Formats: sequence, C-alpha cells, structure tokens
Amino acid sequence: MLLAIAQWLAEDIRAFNVFNYITLRAVLAILTSLLISFMVGPAMIRKLTAYKIGQSVRTDGPQTHLVKSGTPTMGGALILVSISISTLLWADLRNHYVWVVLLTTLGFGAIGWVDDYRKVVHRNPKGLSAKAKMFWQSLIAVGVAAYLAYSANLPVQTEMIVPFFKSISIPLGTVGFMVLTYFVIVGGSNAVNLTDGLDGLAILPTVMVGGALGIFAYVAGHFYFARYLGVPHIPGAGELIIFCAALAGAGLGFLWFNAYPAEVFMGDVGALSLGAALGVVAVIVRQEIVFFIMGGVFVVETLSVMIQVASFKLTGKRVFRMAPLHHHYELKGWKETQVVVRFWIITMMLVLVGLSTLKLR
Repeated sequence: MLLAIAQWLAEDIRAFNVFNYITLRAVLAILTSLLISFMVGPAMIRKLTAYKIGQSVRTDGPQTHLVKSGTPTMGGALILVSISISTLLWADLRNHYVWVVLLTTLGFGAIGWVDDYRKVVHRNPKGLSAKAKMFWQSLIAVGVAAYLAYSANLPVQTEMIVPFFKSISIPLGTVGFMVLTYFVIVGGSNAVNLTDGLDGLAILPTVMVGGALGIFAYVAGHFYFARYLGVPHIPGAGELIIFCAALAGAGLGFLWFNAYPAEVFMGDVGALSLGAALGVVAVIVRQEIVFFIMGGVFVVETLSVMIQVASFKLTGKRVFRMAPLHHHYELKGWKETQVVVRFWIITMMLVLVGLSTLKLR
C-alpha cells in the first residue's frame, strides 16, 4: 500500500523512487513488524491473561513444565497481526505470490485459532478433531497447489530442483507438483506445531529458515542473480522477501515475550500458520529439498513422533522416553534452556548448509 503511494508521489518528487528498491522495503518490513510486536504484545498478553486463556500442561511430561500451566496462549495472533500489517504496507500488492502466501498463512492461522479457542475457552481438551483439522488443512493446501500449478507459465516452476547440482532437476508434471506442494505445506505446518513445545524452541528456527527462504526468493526473482547462481528464475518471486522479512521481524518480536521463562505461548494459531508459510514460500521458489535441510530440527521432531507411535503400536515399546524429541532430552537431564539453545545452534548450521547451495553447484 505504501509502495503505491510512494510511486504516485515519485511522479513529482523523485526522492520517493527509493521505495522501489526491494531491499529497502524488506528492511522496513522487518522494523515495522518488530515495532508492532513490541507495541501490541504487552496489551495482548494482558488481555489473554484477563480472559484466562491459559495453557494446559501434560502431567506425564517433565515435571518442570507444571509451572507453565496457565501461561497465556494463542499469542500467535500477535505474529499474524504483525506479519499481515507489515506485508500489506510494504509489499507490492499487485504480486499474486504475496497474496498466495499471506492468505495461506491466515487460512492455517484460522484453523489453529479455532483449535486453540475450543481447547482453552470451551475447555475441550481435544479442540478440533484430528480429522477436521486435517480436512481444513488439506482443503487449503490443495487449493494453493492447484492455483500454483495452473498459473505456472514456465516449466521450471513445476520442476523439483536438486541442490548442489546445477543442471539436475526432476520434472514433476501438474499432478506430481500438486502432490509435492500438498505435503510440503501440510507437513511444514504440522512439523512446526510439533516442535513448539519449549519456550522459544520453534520461533527462532522459524525466523532463521524464513529469513533464508527470503534470500532464495530475492535471488529467484532477480534474473541476473538467478542466472549467475544457477537457480531457477521465478518472475515475481522476489517480492516474497518482504513477507519473509515481516515474518522475521514478527518472530523476533514474539521471541521477546516467548523467551524463557515465557510470558506467552504461540499456540496452534501461530505454529500451524508459520509452518504453512515456510512451506508455500519454499514451493514457490522451488527449494523444497533445501527447506527440508534447513528445517532439519522440524523434520527430526516430526520423525520422532512417527517412530514413537509406530514402535509402540507394533512392539508395545517406546524408542524415546517421550516424544517429540525435545522432551526426550529433557527427561535425560538436559535443562530446558540447553535443549532450546542447542536446537537453535543446529538450525543455524543447517540454514548455512542450505544457503551454501546457492554457490556450491
């Protein structure tokens, strides 16, 4: 919105042409979402506390978590507000990719909101049923996959790019692309949700992965950078760096309140939406495999749950002391802050590996 105003003013005042630079708008998007988080956060936490929208804690988990009972949840709404306002202010709203990512994020956020609301307000421990949650997630993901598949006008937009190899790509076709897109979006959404179990554990890896995907988006949207680095050129994808920047700023702002000991939890409204956002950006910039690498912590957390459930059903035995994986390490004696910081460090290393694929081809 502000870009359109700046372009109109630039017709008479050339100084406003500076807002055409996407890098400047990305920086402004980070600062805007960060500022919104700082301004709105305390008031939102007070409201959530006043309405007694508090987190329930599993009694079969680490006993140190019992003190978290009653901590305000659904704080992910703060992240969504910050991302949405900042994106609408600084992004080029004529870009259809911006709307695809933003609406996907808000759609999954709505699913998480209903789930959280039923759990903490209606005191229904099940929230949305697993079938209902999967149905609505699938409906949105299939809709996004279909739109991206049928709006693609270049072969590279539906190919799977293999990192570290300049000339290797796998043609997927329309159906294959839609299936891959579905699993990346739904899988990313639920993976971040499973990871969100400790103070600050999910949000900083989300910020780091989102920031890295923003770099990929910027490169993919720039014809010369894309050609030089050997990545697919996706016209219009560069504008997604504004969304990724807004996500990074909103995430850091939320971390201010979510850092140990957390004043607020993001809940499903935040975790489901952020995971879906990362997934759809990765699909648009054709970096699904790199997303899998950079989000390794999310992947391992999800696999730990799948392995635990499968092992218990097949053999009656548990592989881990508790799943997801972060609880396993807590029960082994790691302090919560140790688990969180070590997972942050691992994510930072994996993000650097992912970014290295821009040059190592």
